[in-house]
Amino acid sequence: MDLITLLPFIVLIGAMFLMTRSAKKKQAAAAQMRNDMQPGTGVRTIGGMYATVKEVHDDTVLLEVAPGVHAVYAKNAIGAVLDDAEYNRIVHGDDPELDTDGTVVPDDASSLTGDGDAEVAKIDLGKDGAADDAEKTEDATAKDVKATEDVKDAKGEGKTDGDADSK
Repeated sequence: MDLITLLPFIVLIGAMFLMTRSAKKKQAAAAQMRNDMQPGTGVRTIGGMYATVKEVHDDTVLLEVAPGVHAVYAKNAIGAVLDDAEYNRIVHGDDPELDTDGTVVPDDASSLTGDGDAEVAKIDLGKDGAADDAEKTEDATAKDVKATEDVKDAKGEGKTDGDADSK
């Protein structure tokens, strides 16, 4: 066999080896992280729930999901062990980087738009206003009456004076 024909297979096997090697490293790092959990640390489960570790056992972890509410989870269900600053920022909304001294956030956007008492100028789009509206209404009413009369004439239902309303 020629080396050139075997080269694609060798490259494919090498790529598979490298991919499985990096996946094994990630799994080992995750297992080490789960083994290093201590009571009192904040964690995020693979389902996205944040909790505090209360007890660590061989395969399970007792988590406090809310004050006084405890749940038992498998160690494999822990997605990340968080440091205290990140856990407090996410769960309690504590952010030491934010400067909240004297900062006032308005509860509406009126302060962002300038003077709230100024009257907004109306834009004229070239309509005459009431005169055009009255003409359009009269034209539409006349067309509706004519259309109704045409339908009655076509059906032969037009009444003349003295005709009865019912047949």
